[in-house]
Amino acid sequence: MNRSQKMIVMKTKVWLTTAVLALLWAADVHAQQDPQFTHYMYNTLSVNPAYAGSRGSLNVSALHRQQWIGFEGAPMTQTVYAHMPLPNEKMGVGLSVVNDKIGPLNQTFIYGDYSYTVRLTSAVKLAFGIKAGLNMFQPKIAGLSTIDASDPSFVNSTLERSIKPNLGAGLYLHHERWYIGASSPRLLENKFNLNGVSANDTNTVKEIRHLFLIGGLVFPINSELKLKPTVQTKLVKNAPLSLDATVEALIRDQFNLGVGMRLGDSFYGLVGYQFNDQFKAGMSYDYTIGPLRNVNGNTVEIFLSYDFFFRNDKIRSPRYF
Repeated sequence: MNRSQKMIVMKTKVWLTTAVLALLWAADVHAQQDPQFTHYMYNTLSVNPAYAGSRGSLNVSALHRQQWIGFEGAPMTQTVYAHMPLPNEKMGVGLSVVNDKIGPLNQTFIYGDYSYTVRLTSAVKLAFGIKAGLNMFQPKIAGLSTIDASDPSFVNSTLERSIKPNLGAGLYLHHERWYIGASSPRLLENKFNLNGVSANDTNTVKEIRHLFLIGGLVFPINSELKLKPTVQTKLVKNAPLSLDATVEALIRDQFNLGVGMRLGDSFYGLVGYQFNDQFKAGMSYDYTIGPLRNVNGNTVEIFLSYDFFFRNDKIRSPRYF
């Protein structure tokens, strides 16, 4: 490694360290709210805007998660996103929509994403990203049965929908065979009043900041088999650490079979198939190991992704992330 390359690597470490510390400072929160995904490695744009355009083509992906099957009011989440690079290949844009429902509470996030990429070496790129959009919060709690029938936090609830703006930011350092990233998708701590009249601690829901740290790599075992370990950590002050660790086996760059664990919550398995250069589908099943293991039917996810090519020079190598 020559002196110029060493300087680039040193500067990159400084940028990343500064950004991670800034995001950690921003994550001054008390609980975890953001939805979780077993296919987090294929759902990067929903948490990190710097990912926009990184695949080199227009990509459209969708995911459906049904958590704790058979458990009334269990979480259910859908996400749809599209992103692409702009013609100069330094900038990328995207649109992400996440719909998350748990019990009587429903949140829909609609965000536009923008990234700017700096080429550090011939193979390594660093992308900076921002996202901006709206959170639509829809509480439907007036009809709930409560222990105290006169509880004002419930019987006085008249708010059907509240919409608040928000901003997010992220970094994404990537190579054809590895990536690391840091992001906070919602920086503003908006408050949503449940009864639409007055705000206090008993009838207010507050958005909280989360810090996501992600990483992954692909390395070959032989000409037909590769291993792909990935990890995602979600950090929130005064809340338990959320850690996902996954290992997938990629067979002929077409079929993938994986296992993983979510710290203190579940074990899971993943299976996926690359039908052609453009279309990929996958499915996962989570087995709960936490307190709910005896009262729920575990969790299923379905994932779909499609790359649109508009030029003759299609992607010359597989996209693993």
